[in-house]
Amino acid sequence: MGKVRLGIIGLGNQGKYYTRILKGEDSFRHAPDNMVIGAVCDIDPKMKALYAEKYPELPFFDDWKEMILSGLVDAVVTTVPHYLHPEIAIYALEHGTHVLVEKPASVAAKNVREMNEVALAHPELTFGIMFNQRTNPLYIKVRELIRSGELGEIRRSNWIVNSWWRPDSYYRSSAWRATWGGEGGGVLVNQAPHQLDLWQWICGFPTKMTAKCINGAHRDIVTENDVTILTEYENGSTGVFITSTHDFAGTNRFEIDLSKGKIVIEDNKATVIRFPYDEDYINANMTMEEAAQLTRGNVAGGSGVTTEVIEGAPGEGPQHSGVLENFAAHILDGTPLLAPGTDGIYGVRLANGAQLSSWLGETVEMPVDEDLYMAELNKRIAAEGKFPLRK
Repeated sequence: MGKVRLGIIGLGNQGKYYTRILKGEDSFRHAPDNMVIGAVCDIDPKMKALYAEKYPELPFFDDWKEMILSGLVDAVVTTVPHYLHPEIAIYALEHGTHVLVEKPASVAAKNVREMNEVALAHPELTFGIMFNQRTNPLYIKVRELIRSGELGEIRRSNWIVNSWWRPDSYYRSSAWRATWGGEGGGVLVNQAPHQLDLWQWICGFPTKMTAKCINGAHRDIVTENDVTILTEYENGSTGVFITSTHDFAGTNRFEIDLSKGKIVIEDNKATVIRFPYDEDYINANMTMEEAAQLTRGNVAGGSGVTTEVIEGAPGEGPQHSGVLENFAAHILDGTPLLAPGTDGIYGVRLANGAQLSSWLGETVEMPVDEDLYMAELNKRIAAEGKFPLRK
């Protein structure tokens, strides 16, 4: 197989974006040379007419099962509402088709776990997730630095990512947006999944979580759009994650404090501060005056505190194109996946934990009880009265 034939299921904004990338029409992202579009699928007649006019050479389906069974695609990408990802992925995997799911993997960790179990039962197939931020060289470098142990142990992480401003007109653009039954939440399941994934990918998964989620903060919606999360980890470290969709100015700043340094990511660059000694050693063996002189490099035998600035890549790396290319390469020659599909459960568990902690008004153990979360989610879906309850 020279090139992977991808089937795009769902031709909303994201599905059309993948079409442009793979057709070489996107000026910011390159078209992978190991992947082509095999077919597309959507239930909207308007999309069928649009694609017939613009891309008449592409086979068009209005039934995703028929497309999977057509023999025209080797893999599919699920650019559909979040709840549908597991259903489509499971069917595709059980019928011999590789799967790339969009983020988030789904709304509830229970459904993601069921999808993961099917994927693990089919190791001959490739299962990936579109965590395009994992291709960003800054995050890759930071993760490598932390995993190397050069900067010691993580003590605290703090990510403020409020650069998601959305007006009421955005939420009114589709009936499913910012609803419990249609989308499964707000900022945690729509805007912030990439950062939730990176947070755990870099800093690890917490043991406890306390969260405050404000529903409809300054917006006419019922789901969370202002969130503050506090996490605790096995080694005693803590983390804070703050996100919202009503900060018009917006901030995206990720700080990681470690025992031998500090990392700050902001404005597409990472500032890495290195200490000459572990903070425990400084605390136990130096006076205030001696420690203060470290920043001026005046301590005998020490080089002082140093600072390195790592500039980010243009466009923050290959992004979606990089994930598509890597996904195809894994199918074709076994190249390791940047974002295995089974990793999708971690960010969903973080979102579930934050919502459940806020709903119950208490600290929760992580990962949270899947059935308890689903019961609480269904209470909110039932109150909406517009969507079926979820299993």
